[in-house]
Amino acid sequence: MSPIAITAGEPAGIGPDLVLRLAELAGARRRVIVADRGLLEARARQLGLAVSLVDYRRDAAPLKGALEVLHVPLSAPAVAGRLDAANGRYVLDTLDVAIDGCVSGEFAAIVTAPVHKGVINEAGVPFTGHTEYLAERTQTPKVVMLLAGGGLRVALATTHLPLKDVASAITREGLAEVIRILNHDLVARFGIAVPRILVAGLNPHAGESGHMGREEIDVIAPVLEALRAEDMHLTGPLPADTLFQPRYLDHADAVLAMYHDQGLPVLKYASFGAGVNITLGLPIVRTSVDHGTALDLAGTGRAEPGSLIEAVTLAEQLAATA
Repeated sequence: MSPIAITAGEPAGIGPDLVLRLAELAGARRRVIVADRGLLEARARQLGLAVSLVDYRRDAAPLKGALEVLHVPLSAPAVAGRLDAANGRYVLDTLDVAIDGCVSGEFAAIVTAPVHKGVINEAGVPFTGHTEYLAERTQTPKVVMLLAGGGLRVALATTHLPLKDVASAITREGLAEVIRILNHDLVARFGIAVPRILVAGLNPHAGESGHMGREEIDVIAPVLEALRAEDMHLTGPLPADTLFQPRYLDHADAVLAMYHDQGLPVLKYASFGAGVNITLGLPIVRTSVDHGTALDLAGTGRAEPGSLIEAVTLAEQLAATA
């Protein structure tokens, strides 16, 4: 079986710490860490970890207990906890190597450790996030962010937007496309024959019959009605402040929130440290951790690998259905 590619993310953050911990984890597939080998060796020494690192060779048999590394060189020396814009391009280089390998079929999936958006932009590369970058690099016109954990799956109609821009970004055409992708991948990737999706409203109280906004009346409800005619099982638009309760969740496979901080605080409360971010709609399988670079924890040994472990495990499961 093709291996899983795992990018180590921001070199000053906890990504290198976390991927080193994968040496302790058994798995169904080979795992290839895409990173600077010297960085991983130095971080292992700093953490006091006795990890065997070997160079990845596509046709070589993996060594039991060793981490295979596809070496991508740093642009500048990396220090745990200290960002350096000189390495912004390096972070994207690791992503490019992993993405290209997935597209070519060399890798079965990509798992990404956290990156620091600010330092990549400081390096002169406009960057809003992994999700958008993966879409651009794979020439995918529309992708959907889905987070899973704590017994929940929460997808987003919009992703990394300022709150003031969210309402104008939710259009009938765009929302319908998001729901179609979500429904399709719940079937194709997760094996759910008839997905049941709860859809949140945008405004407080789902607009309260138009008194707190008309997006539910003018955009969301008409889209849901049209897609129900395509045999999709959609409930909503529901007030987001009462949607996340057993009355609804016990009879649903996923929730669609209208914006980032509408749905993700609930999911992260239920699963922080063990949640997984999945990008739907791509021609490749991609999962990621549900947290950031945690610069203050880098190199201390206090970073917990739970989310990365869950992301790798889910990537292996999804790759089996791809």
